[in-house]
Amino acid sequence: MSRSFTVFLRPMESIKEVYKIGHGPSSSHTMGPKKAAARFLDRNESAHRFEVVLYGSLAATGKGHLTDITIKDTFKNRDLKIEWEPRTFLPKHPNALKFKAFDSANKLTAEWTAYSIGGGTITDDFTERETSDIYPHRKMADILNYCTENGIQLWEYVFAFEEKDIKTYLEEVWDVMEASVKRGLDEEGVLPGVLKLPRKAQSFYAKGKNFATPFKRRSQLFSYALAVSEENAAGGKIVAAPTCGASGVLPAVLKYFKKVYKPDKQSLLRALATAGLIGNIVKTNASISGAEVGCQGEVGTACAMASAAATQLTGGTIFQIEYSAEMGLEHHLGLTCDPIAGLVQIPCIERNAFAAERAVSHNTYAMISDGRHRVSFDEVVETMYKTGIDLQSHYRETSTGGLARLSALPKC
Repeated sequence: MSRSFTVFLRPMESIKEVYKIGHGPSSSHTMGPKKAAARFLDRNESAHRFEVVLYGSLAATGKGHLTDITIKDTFKNRDLKIEWEPRTFLPKHPNALKFKAFDSANKLTAEWTAYSIGGGTITDDFTERETSDIYPHRKMADILNYCTENGIQLWEYVFAFEEKDIKTYLEEVWDVMEASVKRGLDEEGVLPGVLKLPRKAQSFYAKGKNFATPFKRRSQLFSYALAVSEENAAGGKIVAAPTCGASGVLPAVLKYFKKVYKPDKQSLLRALATAGLIGNIVKTNASISGAEVGCQGEVGTACAMASAAATQLTGGTIFQIEYSAEMGLEHHLGLTCDPIAGLVQIPCIERNAFAAERAVSHNTYAMISDGRHRVSFDEVVETMYKTGIDLQSHYRETSTGGLARLSALPKC
């Protein structure tokens, strides 16, 4: 089934909307519903009982993504009923949920439909954005022209228009990213869920120490991405960058560059700013929701962000950075969202590791070039969105197509 969605022509929000700090395994299926549930509960504290209806992708893969668990935890010991409607898609977005509140006489007192549109962002039928627009441009071409005319770098563009506390926020983002890498490397055992998937980050890191330098560095990069992705799958604290399912790519690349090239913290924060701008452009002009455009919008965007960050850290021009980001997204076009058993584990975790490796390759390729290329970042963003719309619903986070069909496990 092919459905169309509307991209609203608008400037961009803060990159804080790209970097959401929270607990996994899913920004759209865990962080978003938790936020929506808390908001509805806060407005209806005196209600006697509640009902929540999960629609579309939220219902199809919700149990594997712990959607029901996070909603129950938010409502604590309140009288709560959750209904699942995986075959019902509301027009605005495939990740929809409806809250209902009732009084002691069982009379409906409040009702609210919310949409978890990716990256932990929640909107409803009346509000398109969670925060206000702060950037004057929405396309990479316009941003590059502005930077050229004013002699500034992409990170300087971000700092020029962002809120005053953005540096402090990015410091927190990096601290959480680095901590998730460390925790993931320290942990062993089996990830939660019916797949009984063992953690691999620690063993990859340990084995990598025995290799010669090229293989040693690659194994380190893999282990960093696996560490964060496994922490996410276990419900640990991570940064959605731009989503939980793609949260391992950017921290892995930044941690790798920190270890190999030893940039100072200021350089890492500036790289985060540039990467956030890349993710923001995709989110504004297309989508970062796997339920809407497939995994190309999640891991593809994360790879573009990491590719840009890496190229900035190695002294690339704004045009080489744009080229690197373009390759990050272009070479993930058509990537489906097909989690087995609805868990953010297979193929999600390995995809993070290989996207991190691709980002490092894109950096090398872009730095060898002069930054000139035929397909622009803006064009590939538009192509990604159109490709996502054309994908059958089976391949957009419903756990009914692609690799998900290999599992004989019962669906939600």
